[in-house]
Amino acid sequence: MSGNDDMGLMKGTVLNHPSQLFVLFFTEMWERFSYYGMRALLVLFLTASMLNGGYGWEREDALELYALYTGLVYFTPMIGGFLADKFLGYRKAVLIGAFTMAAGHGFMALEQPTFFFLGLISLIIGNGLFKPNISSMVGQLYKNKEEQKDAAYTIFYMGINAGAFLGILLCGYIGEKIGWPYGFGLAMIFMIAGALQFWFSSKIFGNLGILKKEEVDVAVDKNIALHAQEANNKRLTLWAAIGVVIAILIYLPYKDAETSNFVDTINVYIPSMIFGAVTAIIGYLVSDPSLTKIEKDRVWVIVILTFFTIFFWWAFEQAGGSMTIFANDYTDRNLVGSGAMIFKIVNTLLTVGAMAVITWVLFKLFKVTFSEIPLANTILGISFVLIWGIIIWMLAREFQAKTTEVQASWFSILNSFFIITLAPLFSKFWDTKIVKSGAIKFGIGLILVGLGFAFLALGSTGIPQGAKTASVSLIWLVLAYLFHTMGELCISPVGLSYVSKLAPVRLIGLLFGIWFIANFVANWAAGITGSKIDKIVDNYSMAIFFLIFTGITVFAGFLIIGLNPMMKKMMHGVDD
Repeated sequence: MSGNDDMGLMKGTVLNHPSQLFVLFFTEMWERFSYYGMRALLVLFLTASMLNGGYGWEREDALELYALYTGLVYFTPMIGGFLADKFLGYRKAVLIGAFTMAAGHGFMALEQPTFFFLGLISLIIGNGLFKPNISSMVGQLYKNKEEQKDAAYTIFYMGINAGAFLGILLCGYIGEKIGWPYGFGLAMIFMIAGALQFWFSSKIFGNLGILKKEEVDVAVDKNIALHAQEANNKRLTLWAAIGVVIAILIYLPYKDAETSNFVDTINVYIPSMIFGAVTAIIGYLVSDPSLTKIEKDRVWVIVILTFFTIFFWWAFEQAGGSMTIFANDYTDRNLVGSGAMIFKIVNTLLTVGAMAVITWVLFKLFKVTFSEIPLANTILGISFVLIWGIIIWMLAREFQAKTTEVQASWFSILNSFFIITLAPLFSKFWDTKIVKSGAIKFGIGLILVGLGFAFLALGSTGIPQGAKTASVSLIWLVLAYLFHTMGELCISPVGLSYVSKLAPVRLIGLLFGIWFIANFVANWAAGITGSKIDKIVDNYSMAIFFLIFTGITVFAGFLIIGLNPMMKKMMHGVDD
């Protein structure tokens, strides 16, 4: 690929993109398989009775742990991005993170409380090393090819959601219908497969993702570097102190809050940690004297986009929390007669169709890279054979079953399925340049996710105030996931692309970490908000609970569209 010869990349393209993109595609796919497969089970496992193999937690407690876990999973990428930028390099960070997450899934499969929490901690640490740095590698792959990045990140995002689709479908099915440890164990197996496939593909990456130590002229630059480091340390100390002061001021009103368990106690500290850390990080970044005026403006654009993405993910991430509760307790999932047969056929078409598309991409990659990285491709091929085997077994088992109950985790696969089918269309649409502005794409995405919750509110109008169960038609969840997915395609891959295009090269890992800080804030806030579902339903209604998300996200969408002229100017040509 022109512009990347200095990296020593192996030549060859797949679907008009470098073959390396698709190695990263499949590595990310297996990581998301494990993450979303486990996440689909987490709340259901915690709230299941002990007789059914769960921990028997209350819904509020389970959703608070969900908030803490999913929040911290997106906090550690900031640290992982920094470590990769300064010490490890992107490739080594991805590899260490992948094996750490595999160990975490293995711990969770043991089901014992000590190992269960040790597994969650391992997943939090591993994801911090993996997530920002594999995204950074995609950006580096398109050096001097900025115009292709939106399309490339959309393809990469298809890989993310292919993994999520398969993980939720298979881990969810096996966990709910066979046994929780088998679901968690399946996540471990394919996380190991992804790590090995990436490890044995190093040959085709050349120098991509390897940390390069810059050589300096000792006679001239040593003193300059020393003074720069001293100034940097003072700036770091100043902003760290400001962050601590802000954290203390925010914590003081909550210091006497009543807590009933360890998770409650930690969640009391989270708001002060968020505001203190985010203020310190942003202040430290934008006060960097090495930033030019253009670089500083572009960093501010990343900060603004990051702020608005919080509202999107806060709403969207109800999928693993309150929307899972809604699917489990308020949706009619027992199907009979023609309805059961229609579901079985649709489920088969969704599963086989999505898997066929991914397998087709796999063969395209094999044609280009098998001679160069045969071991990595063999591992990838074996993984696909195993997946096809599990899918055929699952579908045959369901067709033979006398009763049909849609598992609560099944609805989450709709998001991934819609991503897989719609991502190529959105990628082509972005290439037409009909909508060029990142801010407008973000605004559309926020409005679409709000409309998805409007459908849920409409479907919930018949649920009595305070009801703990109901039998709402599953069509409302299907429509919600469709609109949420279209919104996601306007925000997440586009956001990754804009961070890559706007960030100074020397700060790209750290700024990807900052981008994922938004997911930390949003995931934690999503879980905490979702944990109030029972209180809001008791005092108002289920429809009001969902309309809260509609109102806030639609307002945020129109607000960022209004900011578009200012942000376009601050991008200094990136959005032209």
